[in-house]
Amino acid sequence: MQRRISFAIDEYYHLYNRGTEQRDIFINYKNYDRFSFLLYVCNSAKPVNVRDLKDEHKGLPFVSIDRGDTIVDIGSWCLMPNHFHILAREKINGGITKFMLKLTTAYSMYFNTLNNRGGRLFQGPFQATHVNEDQYLKYLFAYIHLNPVKLIDSKWKENRISNKTAAQKHLSSYHFSSYLDYIGVNREQGLIINNSAFPDYFSSNLEFSNFIEDWLSYKG
Repeated sequence: MQRRISFAIDEYYHLYNRGTEQRDIFINYKNYDRFSFLLYVCNSAKPVNVRDLKDEHKGLPFVSIDRGDTIVDIGSWCLMPNHFHILAREKINGGITKFMLKLTTAYSMYFNTLNNRGGRLFQGPFQATHVNEDQYLKYLFAYIHLNPVKLIDSKWKENRISNKTAAQKHLSSYHFSSYLDYIGVNREQGLIINNSAFPDYFSSNLEFSNFIEDWLSYKG
C-alpha cells in the first residue's frame, strides 16, 4: 500500500498503522511499554542500535537516555491492541519517514524475537493524513485519545456513550496513550510529547478534560 502524501517542515500529520491481517501487535503490558519507550528513543537524529535496547530498556528512565536532537514533534499518541495512532509535526526534512522507519523496524524486531516468529508485523508502510485545517487538528486530539473507549464500548460512536462515568474512568486508567499526560499525571512517558510545537488549545489540564467530556457527551 503506497502513501500518496509528501511531508513538509512545520506541517502536521496523523500517522497510523495496524498489524498485518489485523493481528494484535500488543499482546501484554511489556509490549505496550516497549513501544512507548521506542516512541521516545527513536525520535532522534542518532541511529538506533536495536541490539543495545535490551528487554525492559535496562530499567533506565527515559530522561537518562541521551537521544540528542529530535526529528519530529509528537502532539499525541495512542496504542490499541492491533494498531496505533500518532499526531506528529515534521521538524526536519525527512524526519517523519526516518522516525517511523526506526520505530516500526525496532518494534518488529523486538516482537518477532520475543514471539519466535518471522515476517512482516505491520500490514504495510505506515499511513499518513496531512492535517491542514485548524479544526481538524484540534479534533484529532479528541479522536486519538478517545480510541480506548472502543475497548469497553465498541459502538459508542454510533450509539453514543451509555455510561460516561465508566468511559472517563477507563480513559484515566489507560496507560498506553498521552491522555494521562494531558490531564496532569506526572510520568516519564510525558517526555514523548512536545506541546509547544502545537497550538495552545488547552490552557490547563481541566480545559483538556472538559474538551474530552464534551466529545463523550456529543449527540450529533
